[in-house]
Amino acid sequence: MPHPATVVPEIAPHLKRLLDFVDPQPGDVCLDVARGRGPLPAVLAPRVRRLTAVDAARDGRAFRTGPIRMPGDSLPAPDAPSPRADEAVHETVRADATALPYPDGSFTLVTARFALYAPGAPHDVLRELLRVRRPGGRLVLADLVRGNLAGTSRDRIERLRDPDHPGIPTIGSLTDMVTAAGATIRRLDVFTVERPAEPWLADAPDPDAADRVREELLDEVDGGPATGAKPRIIGGELWFTQTWAHVLC
Repeated sequence: MPHPATVVPEIAPHLKRLLDFVDPQPGDVCLDVARGRGPLPAVLAPRVRRLTAVDAARDGRAFRTGPIRMPGDSLPAPDAPSPRADEAVHETVRADATALPYPDGSFTLVTARFALYAPGAPHDVLRELLRVRRPGGRLVLADLVRGNLAGTSRDRIERLRDPDHPGIPTIGSLTDMVTAAGATIRRLDVFTVERPAEPWLADAPDPDAADRVREELLDEVDGGPATGAKPRIIGGELWFTQTWAHVLC
């Protein structure tokens, strides 16, 4: 049953889209794996029987998006729920996503938001997520992708910002990896979002690299070479575009 003291926060449109895709059930025993403390556990916890949130960040750097715009949004939507919503999470632990400390088939629902590629071993992370998923249960992956015909310019920008970035997979390579692991894809949702550039650049290990990326994005806004990030100015701030995918298997 939902936690009796839980206050369910107002949910940003992009997070509600993921929540609707996940379709949590009151009887679910859920595991959420994320890089840092993301917003998904707080909105999932009131809707499931029990939720364990795993922080799998190896370097202490959480995945933070800042405000998000989706097609049709009139205003940017924040990525994080209200602070009180975090009280709904039943358990939060630190763990290695490639070696989760749970027996096989422990969870009816497993979610991973921007955590599959972060440790640099996506096949091992996927293996673990599938291992702890109960037979007949659901695994939902939410991650960055690029179009199957997209060039490598978008990856170049990511690696310029962070040389250790694992790269953005194509939609096809992500779905192929899932099926190669023995899972069946039941649903797929691919869509575009816009994010402010400054929170993303603030996570760059090297400020000089962040400056070079910023210069390239602003140069494109002024008519310079395309970076693949489709930057533009919104409300006096620099924003850029990403493609996100939700995969149910």
